[in-house]
Amino acid sequence: TAGGVACYGTLEGYLKCVDADNISKELYKFKTPSGIIGNVTTWEFKGKQYIGVLSGIGGWAGIGLAAGLEKPTDGLGAVGGYAELASYTELGGVMTVFALP
Repeated sequence: TAGGVACYGTLEGYLKCVDADNISKELYKFKTPSGIIGNVTTWEFKGKQYIGVLSGIGGWAGIGLAAGLEKPTDGLGAVGGYAELASYTELGGVMTVFALP
């Protein structure tokens, strides 16, 4: 952001915001309903800045969760590559939005 905040999501489902000049300094952390594999977005509307993130494991990483596949070779190998996802996240599809002060 213009205010020096950098944000990112984790597969564990956390939206984390850090000081852009010192990324080891965590400013904010929020647990979303599912893992985050996409980008965090920011926009301004009527003079107020917002941050949004879509949580939900989908695409290549989520094929095993979505289709109930079990063999490591299913999904052209995606199931084997992402088998541990089911132990700490689930399918989602939630847009979480925050207004900045």
